[in-house]
Amino acid sequence: MMTTQEVADEFVALCKDGKWEECIKKFYSPEIKSVEPEGAFWGTVQGLEAIAKKAEEWHGMVAEFHTMEISDPIVAENFFSMTMKSKVTLKDMNEPINMDEICVYEVNDGKVVKEQFFYTPMPEFA
Repeated sequence: MMTTQEVADEFVALCKDGKWEECIKKFYSPEIKSVEPEGAFWGTVQGLEAIAKKAEEWHGMVAEFHTMEISDPIVAENFFSMTMKSKVTLKDMNEPINMDEICVYEVNDGKVVKEQFFYTPMPEFA
């Protein structure tokens, strides 16, 4: 079984390569819980199917990804975090927006069982 550090290193490497689906398939527990900030569009969802739907909805809102920067992971016990900074143009918006968030993941038995995102939600998408 992989340690939290090993999961974090490979998870972040896949994200940096844009291999989101591979990352989800390899590391997410079937009972994964995903928590967005209060007031955000999605709120909390649970399970792989709900995560896939959320990802599909998000990608459906984006007209263009301009930049994406992901930090190296920080690991403590069975948790790891990373920052994700991106510049995107959403559909129905003329100007690109900057998105900046901290992502925290909880690992149990080599699988991510919880993800939680910290950012300031945009009022027009809440």
